[in-house]
Amino acid sequence: QVQLVESGGGLVQPGGSLRLSCAASGSIFSMYVMGWYRQAPGKQRELVARISSGGSTKYADSVKGRFTISRDNALNTVYLQMNSLKPEDTAVYYCNAARGTVTIATTASWGQGTQVTVSS
Repeated sequence: QVQLVESGGGLVQPGGSLRLSCAASGSIFSMYVMGWYRQAPGKQRELVARISSGGSTKYADSVKGRFTISRDNALNTVYLQMNSLKPEDTAVYYCNAARGTVTIATTASWGQGTQVTVSS
């Protein structure tokens, strides 16, 4: 089973940027559709973005044009570049490995989460 470790969260002012990283180990990284989810206090966990091994992507409407997901299959790492951050982006962000496509996927593993706080 694949193990996932996130890094890169923190406190940022509105309009700022952060890049999250997720390092995978324990399985063949290229087999998985990789994704980022987030969960704000009192809300359900929601999909932010997914990327296939070949580079196809899917984004939540709320982050389109601001966030970019990418992956480096040689480094077994997936990234989430977050620009023009808003207070409503504040949440715990989770890395996800899944089987399937960017449209429909079944979770194989979760990371432990990293906090992103957008506040002045």
